[in-house]
Amino acid sequence: MMRVLLNLLLIIFVSCSSIRQGQVSSRSVQLKIMSYNIHIGVPPTKPGTTDIDAIVKTIQDQDPDIIALQEVDVNTVRTGKINEAALIAGKLKMSFFFAKAIDHDGGEYGVAILSKFPISETKIHRLTTVNGTNGEPRVMATAKITLNNGQSFRFASTHLDALSNSTNREKQISEINAISISETLPLVIAGDFNAEPESTVIKKLDELFVRTCQSCTATFPVVNPRIAIDFIAYKRSSNFKTLSHSVIQEHYASDHLPVVALLQFNF
Repeated sequence: MMRVLLNLLLIIFVSCSSIRQGQVSSRSVQLKIMSYNIHIGVPPTKPGTTDIDAIVKTIQDQDPDIIALQEVDVNTVRTGKINEAALIAGKLKMSFFFAKAIDHDGGEYGVAILSKFPISETKIHRLTTVNGTNGEPRVMATAKITLNNGQSFRFASTHLDALSNSTNREKQISEINAISISETLPLVIAGDFNAEPESTVIKKLDELFVRTCQSCTATFPVVNPRIAIDFIAYKRSSNFKTLSHSVIQEHYASDHLPVVALLQFNF
């Protein structure tokens, strides 16, 4: 009788515990999220050289479940006519969705989402570039991520305008918030916002989202980083909790440092 009771208690304990990285319990799952501006796979110290394997190794070392990539080339001349989104995803054995922001150099350039879990309901949200600013067109990619137990959430990857004037970024973050307000699924967003935490842009992001860092470590430039502009955040109404946040000190593969957060998703 005592052995039966002990076994029952063990079953209850295991079923109520969170299980890490994609294996779900009845109550929650821990998910490792990465955001990485990959600088089209060209190491800053080797201009004209594409080193996708360096990007892949940086990602593999962190073993994230879901990744937001920015500055991704697909079939451009400048990076050897390779599909970087497909190549990186293939090497990592992950599903992917590429979202074109612009046509460039015989191919396409934009952002991507990579996931260990199935991706569906993919969409490209085109963000406004104000006439006369000479800003580059920008997008937000979204996808529905479905976990092993059927629970799902929306994931977004974005890259905001890089001009010194914040006009386009402020317009773009307002559009992102407007899209996010109407989203019924829990929502995680990650990307290169080209704006620091004290900026109006990030203050607008914070109105609707919780960033995984509050005192944020610098992510750019890769040599002597001085500003934090790469973030991971979740919608305030979503059942997420930040367990950890880190900036990965990989100084070769890109001009940005990657950001990684471990989130708990409660059901």
